[in-house]
Amino acid sequence: MSHDTKTKLVYMANQIATFFKSQPESEAAQGVALHINKFWEPRMRRQLFEILEKEENGLDALVLQAAPMIRKPEAKTNQVR
Repeated sequence: MSHDTKTKLVYMANQIATFFKSQPESEAAQGVALHINKFWEPRMRRQLFEILEKEENGLDALVLQAAPMIRKPEAKTNQVR
């Protein structure tokens, strides 16, 4: 994953978190996770989990709180047909 792709995904996730901070605190993290699960394709979510593995990832605390509720895509396999 290129640095540029990582930067864009972090930016997008943090924008989503910024929006949901206007929601009641009890619903904000769930809203972030629901949005990412609904609108991000598996490849983007897979890359987000790669970013989450890094300690200094630049993600907003609300994204980190939502992470356990985000569906982790199946591992990418290289199947030859």
